This record gives sequence, structure tokens and C-alpha cells, in this order.
Amino acid sequence: MSYPRKEYGQQTPKKQWTPQEAKLKIAAFCAYQERCQEEVRKKLAERGVYGTAAEDLIATLIAEGFLNEERYAKAFVRGKFRLKKWGRNKIIHELKFRKISPTCINSGLKEIEGEEYWNLLLEVAGKKWQSLKEKDPLKKKYQTKQYLMGRGFEQDLIQMVMKEIISE
Repeated sequence: MSYPRKEYGQQTPKKQWTPQEAKLKIAAFCAYQERCQEEVRKKLAERGVYGTAAEDLIATLIAEGFLNEERYAKAFVRGKFRLKKWGRNKIIHELKFRKISPTCINSGLKEIEGEEYWNLLLEVAGKKWQSLKEKDPLKKKYQTKQYLMGRGFEQDLIQMVMKEIISE
């Protein structure tokens, strides 16, 4: 007995936007939360707005203050650092993935203070160290380092924080 297969590649297309409708909807999309140009392009493409029409709409949004890459980068850095507890490397990588300019990335990273960054790294490393049930200290150290590197913290800072944790 055979069953009909579901086609996963086939999705119902989303309703296409008219130019006036696109302007209103995308302005509301940007007003709801900070967005980058890449997110707006993707949203417009989903709704059938491409090419020069999309670029003109993005230029209008920038002129009217709905889109601002620097403001987006700052909000992104604050959120990922304070809420998700990400390190600089992971934040930079994610911003580059979203096609944010290096100038805006550097401006956003200024939101992180050195002392606050060190304290967060110390806190995250300490929690991870305590949570591991590994008996072998070398394996425990390796696992903690791998975790911190995955979180986007810099190698030299990880070395320093590990010395501090192990000495306690």
C-alpha cells in the first residue's frame, strides 16, 4: 500500500504587493523593530517587489529615517551582547552576514565597554566551568574553551579568563 507523498518544494506563493501597498507595509515592518537593508530586500522579494522598485523604496525608507544601518548595528550589538551573551567575533560575523558595512560594525561595537565585556566573559566561563561534570581538568578546560570560542569570545581573552578561573 502506498501513500501520496507531500511535496516540500511546493509552497503557496505569498500575495504580491502593489507599489503603494509595499511602501506602507514595509514602512510598518521597519517601524516595528530595527531592520537592515538586507532584511528589507528579502521581505520585498518575498512579496514580488524586485530591482529598481525595491531599491527606490529602500532609498525612500533611508531618507525618511525608517532604515539606518548604524542604528541597526548598535541595537544588534547591544541585544546580542547583553541578552544572548555573545562575544565580539560572533557579533561581527553575524553583522557581516547581514551585509552591514565595516564602518557601521565598528560603530556598533563601541556599545560594548571593555570592563563589561570582561565581566560577562568571566561570568559565562565560570558558569560553564561549574556546569561541566568532567573529572579530568584538561578535558574540562578544553570543553570550556571550545564553548567560549563558539560564543564568539577572543582566544587571548579566553586564555586569561581560564587562568583566573583555574587559580580560584
